Amino acid sequence: MKEEEKINAEEEEFLDEAQATEDLDEQEVTVAKEGTEEPQEEEDEISNLKSQISTLQDKYLRSVAEFDNYRKRTLKEKAELILNGGTNAIKAILPVLDDMERAIENGGKTDDPQVLREGMELIYQKFQKALESLGVKPIETENADFDVDVHEAVAMVPGMGDEKKGKVIDCLQRGYKLNDKVIRHAKVAVGQ
Repeated sequence: MKEEEKINAEEEEFLDEAQATEDLDEQEVTVAKEGTEEPQEEEDEISNLKSQISTLQDKYLRSVAEFDNYRKRTLKEKAELILNGGTNAIKAILPVLDDMERAIENGGKTDDPQVLREGMELIYQKFQKALESLGVKPIETENADFDVDVHEAVAMVPGMGDEKKGKVIDCLQRGYKLNDKVIRHAKVAVGQ
């Protein structure tokens, strides 16, 4: 009986060891599964980051190409403006040129200087209106204080009195502004 007990004890021990080995195998499988999940998650994260990098590189290249196209387009438009910018001014002045040609043709048909003068005055007024339509306006000098921003003093007139000191006495050449920017200063004589 002792032998049977001994055999039963050995069998139980063997079964316990087998059970322990089985438990260890399950734990190893669990650990192995957990170990494989971490690298799998890392690989997924790496592939996501690579796709984000690829997307950002694509966006960057598109932005650079868009900017380059914009720069080329603006340079082309600027060149066209420089070449064709005077078109509006020339179109506004051509009718005045036509009137001058007609005045020259008809000037030989009359001996009356008053008629010629009236024709020249009409052409002058039309020319002023054409310039005004383009934004060109004369600088006012009559009874104006001398202003270095719009006037150029070419002569100083002494002995004009205190009320004329620093005032424009005479305009020798008219000045003009284009859209409130001085394009030619008025040449004036100033009282001292």
